[in-house]
Amino acid sequence: MTRPALVFATPRKLPRPATLVGRVVVLDIAFAAAGTGASFEKVTGPFLAGLGERLAAWVDHHDHNLHDRYRPDPRFTLCTKAVHGACPEMVTPELVAQVGAVDTLVAHNDFDGLYAAAKWILGGVEPYPGADDDARAIDTRTGAPSPRGERIDRALRIDGRDDAFLARVVDWLVGRCVDPQVNGEIEAAASRYDAIEQRTRDVAGDRYTVSGSVAWCDITDLKPREVDKTELLLLGQKRAAVSVLTDDQNVTLAAAFDSGLDFLAMLGVAGGMPTRVSVPRSREAEVRAALARRGLLPT
Repeated sequence: MTRPALVFATPRKLPRPATLVGRVVVLDIAFAAAGTGASFEKVTGPFLAGLGERLAAWVDHHDHNLHDRYRPDPRFTLCTKAVHGACPEMVTPELVAQVGAVDTLVAHNDFDGLYAAAKWILGGVEPYPGADDDARAIDTRTGAPSPRGERIDRALRIDGRDDAFLARVVDWLVGRCVDPQVNGEIEAAASRYDAIEQRTRDVAGDRYTVSGSVAWCDITDLKPREVDKTELLLLGQKRAAVSVLTDDQNVTLAAAFDSGLDFLAMLGVAGGMPTRVSVPRSREAEVRAALARRGLLPT
């Protein structure tokens, strides 16, 4: 069987359907949320319309209020993160066999997406024992991944925008992680993350302020990618139930995925994950007021 082509994407930046070959499977790509300008109507909907009947399957575990519209279509395997903490565990031998031969895999350009792509190519079988557990631990940030999973995660935080590197990592996973050259690339990239991690920890220690149940950090003056924003938000959550990060463009709110908080409802944002939301910086005062109404910030 011919290996499908690999294309990497994000919920807000999808490829043009005309550039994708044949039958297409989409893995770990959330329906776009409206918080900072992208939306289902502007991004996901036109992509689906452009693919039409060439869409063979869409497999995703990110919460979205439009899931119910698409669940009746057997091509869509959709759930919430509370049901499946990571996408690879949704890629089963039965699903791969049911979908049949495909020509292109469009995968999220993160750990979860790469593992889902590798598992699809392997017919729904893990690339190594415990790979699904690693994906769940890393995507939910609960539990501890294996040393192998942790190294790959750290490497992707450095080179996660390099599509050629991502493709080599998927090939390495499909090849059962034995290619020494790619293993060396992963180790080197993981080591380069050390400096960013330390800078992130320093910023968290210096800048987070806690008020009520919210830890707030302003990084407006920092350069792009000077810190790891996801890790910075997680460090904030060690100080309070909600962490809020402000940069020159956005305000981002985050809480544990099983916290029960719904920032979408609080801020009137359509679609997306209820426990991690970004809105334009111009809405900062509105964010503070919404958190206060919820009792998370002092009034």
